[in-house]
Amino acid sequence: MNINLTLADAVIFGLYILSILLLGLYASRKGKQTKRDYFLAGDKLPWWMIGGSIIASNISSHHLVGAMGAAYNRGFVVIAMEWGAILIGFNALLWIFLPFYIRNGFYTIPEFLHKRFGTAARSTYSVLILMTYVFVEIAAVLYLGALSLHALLDIPVIVSIILLALLTGLYTILGGLRAVIWTEMLQLVVLVAGGIILTIATLNATGGVESVLATTKDWELILPSDDPDFPWTMYLGGLLCISIFYCATNQFIVQRVLAAKNEWHARMGVIFGDYLKFLVPLIITIPALVAPRLIPHLDNPDLLFPMLVAKLLPSGLVGLVMAGLISAVMSHLSGAINSCTTILTVDVYLPHFAKNASDQQAVRFGRVAGTLIVVAGILCTGLLMNYSDKPVFIYLMNAYGLFTPGIATMFLMGIFWKRTTQAGSLTAGILTIPLSLLIEFSFPQMPFFNRTGIVFWICMLLCLVVSMMTKPKPEAELSGLIWNRESLRLLPEERDQQRGIRDPFYWWALITAAVLFFYIRFA
Repeated sequence: MNINLTLADAVIFGLYILSILLLGLYASRKGKQTKRDYFLAGDKLPWWMIGGSIIASNISSHHLVGAMGAAYNRGFVVIAMEWGAILIGFNALLWIFLPFYIRNGFYTIPEFLHKRFGTAARSTYSVLILMTYVFVEIAAVLYLGALSLHALLDIPVIVSIILLALLTGLYTILGGLRAVIWTEMLQLVVLVAGGIILTIATLNATGGVESVLATTKDWELILPSDDPDFPWTMYLGGLLCISIFYCATNQFIVQRVLAAKNEWHARMGVIFGDYLKFLVPLIITIPALVAPRLIPHLDNPDLLFPMLVAKLLPSGLVGLVMAGLISAVMSHLSGAINSCTTILTVDVYLPHFAKNASDQQAVRFGRVAGTLIVVAGILCTGLLMNYSDKPVFIYLMNAYGLFTPGIATMFLMGIFWKRTTQAGSLTAGILTIPLSLLIEFSFPQMPFFNRTGIVFWICMLLCLVVSMMTKPKPEAELSGLIWNRESLRLLPEERDQQRGIRDPFYWWALITAAVLFFYIRFA
């Protein structure tokens, strides 16, 4: 299905790639060679950069390609994964975890577990999250991005994988989080512009807005309990723990919040991310809902995105939309690579191998670690190259379900219940994968959301029982680590920033009401 790029397409696409590389390299030269600057951009990010960066890193090829394919195959319910994050995961970050991350000055999320439970809990999380990033985030994004480039340009998949990984790794490894954030802001603009162009073109080809309205009779956000992929029971545990993990306890997302100027900017950044999280999935889902009018009976839904581009867009716009796809891939990859290097440096190298390392040594190790992560991601991409007829997006959610129940348990029990012990948290973290695999092999027909929910509540129960049987930390050592109502408020020195229209609560209430309207309307 390859298409012949015109000169205009090639120029637009080439200029975009060159711009990203130059911007990333320029940003890498702006920062100081300190640990705080390399891993947290010097704690200088304003709210709009935080929110934009969160969504730019979050939306990737497994959304443009994977989620669009899943929406073609399953319909409007696919958007529940994205909007559910607004109601669950980002709310957990905003109102529960954010104050503790900011006020304790953490570099990484595992540092919270270390301060709350000890070294073993920190190490357990680090292993689980690194496996998730390499096997799920980096490998999947590379594969789906390469699949689209192959479909559009007939570039061999493995060649596309290597090129995408090397181009993104170059500026990410050199510049750290500063280079990641700067390039993500440009990538977000191109991503949204490309998505809007493809949405408009698809609507024009299928009858305009009326074609979308005609599909609303089939819109459902709550499906029967026996649905193989999205049963309503997912809201009882599976979606709950995946969303809390991904949005509130995930270095990949939260690192931007840790780099905020202050807590007000951190809160407003998360809320701005909510608005983008509401808009971008609509841009992705709407073309998929009306696409059956143009391309009925598509055997491989993951090819929908490149097929719409090839079928509908004129010269020039093809290059821009392809730049949008590459934006999604590169922004997600850069965030995942940077998060891996941060955790490997701050949570593995410094505490276990080089406690007295200088900032320069820490940054040098981070760059070496980033190089190894890029190589590992390329190698692991091969695991995703032989899937069945289900959309890859479904498999990605399935993979998250293996890792997330234990992680969500460790954080929720740790921050809400002061009686939680290190032994209890470790029990949940260590058993999450064995329990998930046991249930998957014992009940292969069980929807992965149900399996994830069952494992989540088992982990919570085991954590509670083991904690009751072991000695907790003295209460004096838990200061600033257990949630209370005061955590909902800004620090006294920042409260002047939230008066009137600057109050985060009003902006949060508005977007929350919009999402709830859709859930109630299409339940």
